Amino acid sequence: MKKIMFEYLRKTLLQNKKEDIPQDAAVKKEENHTKKLQIATAALFVEMAKADGNFSDEERERVILTMQNTFNLDEDCVHELIELSEKKLEESIGVYEFTSIINDHFNREEKLELLEDLWKIIYVDDKLDKYEDRLVKVIGGMLNVDHKDIINAKMFIKEQLKRGQ
Repeated sequence: MKKIMFEYLRKTLLQNKKEDIPQDAAVKKEENHTKKLQIATAALFVEMAKADGNFSDEERERVILTMQNTFNLDEDCVHELIELSEKKLEESIGVYEFTSIINDHFNREEKLELLEDLWKIIYVDDKLDKYEDRLVKVIGGMLNVDHKDIINAKMFIKEQLKRGQ
């Protein structure tokens, strides 16, 4: 009887253990995808903030606030993501690797929100630099967003800023 009970417990425990492994792996995989998406988003924000040759304190604050709101993160986590994204940007040739991650995870509406966030970063200093203008259009194109939607996002943000929102 003890042997039968032991065998039953062994099978039950091992079966439960085997079922837990794929679930744990799935959770880790999802966390990894989320982290990559956060780094890619932060990288686009940082690249935009630096496009005019100056990553100002105001732009940094806008990036932090936007990352907090987009991903519901605390400030320490956002600072870590910005650091990681800056390292990734140094290693990258362009923004393609980041936009491809966004394309894999964001729907059209989320991409439009991301473009609005990029315009907010651009207009933190109330100026549109030619390099910022070019970069936002390149990013929008890589995200498969129509040019008219990029301009509509720009006009929407300019109007919001004019009204003090």
